[in-house]
Amino acid sequence: MRGQNEHQTKQGHGRGMAAALLMLGAPGVALAAPPGDLPFGAYDPAGEYSADNALTIEHIFLPWEDVALGSLLDADAYALERKRAMIITIEPWTWTRDERNTAEFLRNGIDQGYYDANMRNICAVVGTLQSPVSIRWGHEMETKDGQFIWSAWNPDDYIAAYRRMIDICRAEAPEANFIWSPIGLEGAQAYYPGDDYVDLVGLSIFGLQPWEEAILGGAQDFGDVLAERYDRVAGFGKPVVVAEVGYSGSAEYVAAWEAELRAARPEMPQLVGVVYFNQQEVYPWPDGFGLPDWTPAGRVIE
Repeated sequence: MRGQNEHQTKQGHGRGMAAALLMLGAPGVALAAPPGDLPFGAYDPAGEYSADNALTIEHIFLPWEDVALGSLLDADAYALERKRAMIITIEPWTWTRDERNTAEFLRNGIDQGYYDANMRNICAVVGTLQSPVSIRWGHEMETKDGQFIWSAWNPDDYIAAYRRMIDICRAEAPEANFIWSPIGLEGAQAYYPGDDYVDLVGLSIFGLQPWEEAILGGAQDFGDVLAERYDRVAGFGKPVVVAEVGYSGSAEYVAAWEAELRAARPEMPQLVGVVYFNQQEVYPWPDGFGLPDWTPAGRVIE
């Protein structure tokens, strides 16, 4: 999900047929990390942060159906050359929209072992990678907007599915870490799968100024949203990473979020990093606000 708040959720962040892994060609634009000391990374399919040594995290997404697993080796080489750790978000569906299964089919399929091989095959490749890897499976599970077929399940069903997938992956990639990654909305805590299945907790934070002003009555502050969501998960005692963040609005709004992104937050001792989502949205924002552009080249709205 993107810019969800406590009262209304944005329609998810489905990536359609966007590139699953990195486009390893030369970038057209060279980007630099925002100022600050908090570890910073990016989902950066165009490779625009490829030359910035300040980045320490490379985030990639892939579906567990219809994916070229050999591309993980290319992504590993890219990250290794730049001394970056990898976050691999595994989405339990296909990116071919008209071939997706229902939530019921996915839930029953996981329970009956139908998808075991999908997870095992991905994690077998992960187990060969040389970069430090964190696996993020079935993210943003607490949202009720209907975008993801793995979201808004009964918490016990989700927890059983998550544990099964992590057990499978851990057997193939014993050195990997595992990120349990809600948005951070009220109710997310019910989906926590237990300390033995979580190495880090992820959050998602997206800000769209025109929507916030029209629907919420005023622009949101990154630090306020972060504090609210951090407080919901800090009690689990795990390191917290903002696994996805993006923002779009006036030049002043963007500058304010940019300045806060990597700011020191001694009141949040478990916060260990923030990862930018460098791509235009592919699933419509609610209330007719279209497809926000999170890229630095397009996120300022004149």
